Amino acid sequence: MLQVYTKLNKSIVSVDPDLVVEGFDFSGKWVHMSNPTDKEIELVAGATHVPEDMIKAALDEEERARIEKEDDVLLALTDIPITEDDGDHYTYSTLPFGFISTEDTVITVCINETTIINDLMSGRFIKDFNIHKRTRFLLQLQYAISKKYLQYLKQIDRASQRVQNQLDKAMRNSELSEMLDLEKSLVYFSTSLRSNTVVLDKLPKYVKFFEEDEDLWEDVLIENRQAIEMSNIYRDILNGTMDTYASIISNNLNVAMKVLTSLTLIVAVPSMIGSFWGMNTGVPFESQPWGFWVVIGISVIICAAIAIILYKKKMLK
Repeated sequence: MLQVYTKLNKSIVSVDPDLVVEGFDFSGKWVHMSNPTDKEIELVAGATHVPEDMIKAALDEEERARIEKEDDVLLALTDIPITEDDGDHYTYSTLPFGFISTEDTVITVCINETTIINDLMSGRFIKDFNIHKRTRFLLQLQYAISKKYLQYLKQIDRASQRVQNQLDKAMRNSELSEMLDLEKSLVYFSTSLRSNTVVLDKLPKYVKFFEEDEDLWEDVLIENRQAIEMSNIYRDILNGTMDTYASIISNNLNVAMKVLTSLTLIVAVPSMIGSFWGMNTGVPFESQPWGFWVVIGISVIICAAIAIILYKKKMLK
């Protein structure tokens, strides 16, 4: 999908898609491409003189974060957080997001639709962003991405607490599987945030900062580092929680096996005595009417003695 934005009366407005055809002037515009078709890529690349390889770089899910400049065309490729619906719960992952700027055009590219664009348009994280100031726009975009990481990290933390509360009531595979998905999400976030940090640190080498951009760049670095720290903390907590529940499950299994073994031993005594008195040979009390009750009494006494011994050895607890 191809979306074109322009500034009109100090506001960012969307250009009618029917007007974006061959020969359209992209100068001074912001072009956002979400899972674009080959035709859309050719249209934008031809009109803005941006190499198609730069546009397609953000469409590869395995592409690493990086920044490079070719002539007057700048490519800043960073990872953004996304959510995925996994049926009964959400999982989190990351995708490459490309920022391309020329002398008069800004292009953003992502393989999927992302809420980052809506956040920018609504002014949720950034107030009064300007598509004509390319460096400022890039920094504001990175600031919004860092804020999005922090938002999703808080959601992961709340989801983790909810799952832990459910596990305290009853340990089921579904909750354990959800905790594993959350742990994987934190691994993705931590890895992507570290890659983004490398790109952010290299920005001054590729773009010129104005005085008002310095503070924004520092804010971006602070937010990104905070997201990294939160990701590492939540991951460590989740790792410890998973290890704790694994130990609890193992311990509960050992307790259950211990009790079952003890009960099996107690039940085996009457069976053994019954087998002895059931042999086709002469046995004590076989001609006595009260012999049955004597055998029963012997079994009960032996079982009680074994039960007391096992109880004192804490085998029945």
